[in-house]
Amino acid sequence: MIAAAATAAMAVIPGGSYHLGSDDHYAEERPARRVEMASFAIDIGPVTNAAFAAFVTATGWVTTAERLQPAGSAVFTMTSGPVDLARPDRWWRFVEGAAWRRPEGPASSVEGRDDHPVVHVSFEDAQAYAAWAGKRLPTEAEWEAAARGGLDGAVYAWGDEFAPNGSVMANVWRGAFPWWSERPSPGTSPVGAYCANGYGLFDMIGNVWEWTADRFDRQAICGCSATAIGEIRQALKGGSFLCAGEYCARYRPAARIGLPRETSTAHIGFRCARDLPSGPESIP
Repeated sequence: MIAAAATAAMAVIPGGSYHLGSDDHYAEERPARRVEMASFAIDIGPVTNAAFAAFVTATGWVTTAERLQPAGSAVFTMTSGPVDLARPDRWWRFVEGAAWRRPEGPASSVEGRDDHPVVHVSFEDAQAYAAWAGKRLPTEAEWEAAARGGLDGAVYAWGDEFAPNGSVMANVWRGAFPWWSERPSPGTSPVGAYCANGYGLFDMIGNVWEWTADRFDRQAICGCSATAIGEIRQALKGGSFLCAGEYCARYRPAARIGLPRETSTAHIGFRCARDLPSGPESIP
């Protein structure tokens, strides 16, 4: 039986023609295009620590980060001052013992963070959870269509201004990356801490990068992980709390990166999708 924590609320994204991609930003987002897609359902927020804990309790699943030799994952560490932004190894480090339960390392825990997105999950981990929950990962096109919230061709999920009327719309880096932040401890925020988009979806932009079901088909030039690039890369969408204008301005629906499937870091999570039955648009 699927635990209640896994049956996260979902929103129906109507079928139709969607504007995807961008010709105005990074090369891997091109070309801008229109895509027809059928209606589908998608989780209103990324999978949380509480939901993932229910999955692990029910199945005994051991994540990729926990199976590594040595076990561990990539953790972000602020630098003491400005550094070469072409050197992500200056702010990423492999920490033995870091995993979804211990996001900063052996001495840390997710206590008090049940409603935060689960992190340090690989593509395989995300797929396993989705299968257990009776769902699947969204395609890249589905994810982007959902992120746009009904705003056809807008730069951001909320419109064309990054901070309309001075309002911060997503959990992204605010300050001078990677050494100074307006937030004392940059990291994930509770799901729903920022406003939902037009489809009622939270954290489609910022907070954590999210795995999609599609392979990445172009070379992404983005030092978003301490993990070396392998041959098979998967597309991720949405940006994270580490996206900054001067370094990685990928807090937009069109933005994308590609990482090896075994990658796990402190800023990667996922959400699930589900096909809709034929007939009226309703969630099964």
